[in-house]
Amino acid sequence: MKKSWFRMGKFFVFFMLALYTMCILSGCAKQEEKKDVVLTTEFSENELFRIESKSGFLSEAEVYMKASADKYQSVFGEEIWKQNLGGLSLGDEIKDSTLARLAQIKCMNLLAEEWDIALSEEELKKVSLAAEEFSASPDMWPNGMEADPLLAESMYAEYALADKIYHEVTKDVNPEISDDEARTIEVMQILVKTYKLDEEGKRLPFNDEEKAAALAKITEAYSRAQKEENFEDLVREYNEADQGRYSFGKGTMPKEFEEVAFNLDAGELSGIVETEYGYHLILCVSNFNEEETDANKARIVQERKKETFNRVYDGFVSKLHSNLNEELWDGVAYKSSGESPERGFFDVYDSIFSLDEAA
Repeated sequence: MKKSWFRMGKFFVFFMLALYTMCILSGCAKQEEKKDVVLTTEFSENELFRIESKSGFLSEAEVYMKASADKYQSVFGEEIWKQNLGGLSLGDEIKDSTLARLAQIKCMNLLAEEWDIALSEEELKKVSLAAEEFSASPDMWPNGMEADPLLAESMYAEYALADKIYHEVTKDVNPEISDDEARTIEVMQILVKTYKLDEEGKRLPFNDEEKAAALAKITEAYSRAQKEENFEDLVREYNEADQGRYSFGKGTMPKEFEEVAFNLDAGELSGIVETEYGYHLILCVSNFNEEETDANKARIVQERKKETFNRVYDGFVSKLHSNLNEELWDGVAYKSSGESPERGFFDVYDSIFSLDEAA
């Protein structure tokens, strides 16, 4: 099934292009692009920003913030509102990501106009169905906001068009990924670190004496493993990593580690491998996990699509002019509104637009 460009899961996953779009509004673009970022008070009521001919409104932002907050709370419970996220509250994080999300959708609609992409009659019918279903559920709307079918229809239409332009731009990305490229293996490892952390959490390399002690420790573990002692027991005794078993594909682990790991047969033990993290022993559990490899193929295709889209999108966005209503946005705050509904704005979209999507 074709995936929406902007699914919601346990965490909200935003392309870097969303954050890049937010830079349009905050004025953090590179000087050489000569983008005009204008801060002005000439806005209509509740207009948060303007990007070329597209405006983002507070009512839209409130719907998105509600959907985000409900999703977080449904996964983590109400305790999530008490957590500190690197100096930000969850409400602050939701507010920032909402501005990026809303700006992104407006930009993608402008890109669709440039590419002469529009919704079909069938897609417009689905937009109406989504708006009708969402409007009929008061618990999915922000507190104090009455259901507004016209607003819902406009938001679903823009979201669907953003989805469509993403797939249009990326339709020619080659979906064929070889088993070798996507191959996923499973290993157990013992890591003896050759660094320590300072007070700020930065890594400090061991001195010669400390490193020699680490090498002696991994050598002892290697000697015992060669005598066929149970490797899981050795992992529990010697391993200094957070975990001792990993399933991974190429490009995710240190180069020195991967070069050895991907050349081991099932049940084979490596020699001592040194990386920036320390000394490793690697035992191959499986040198081909078919299920994980198939999943990795899908991830690689999606990553290629994002990279393809980003190239087009970044070049387009760099030319846009924008206005931000800072006074209005600075006054916006989001707090938990109590029990969250089972479904939200994006869940409704997914359920209706996934009905006949191609694989």
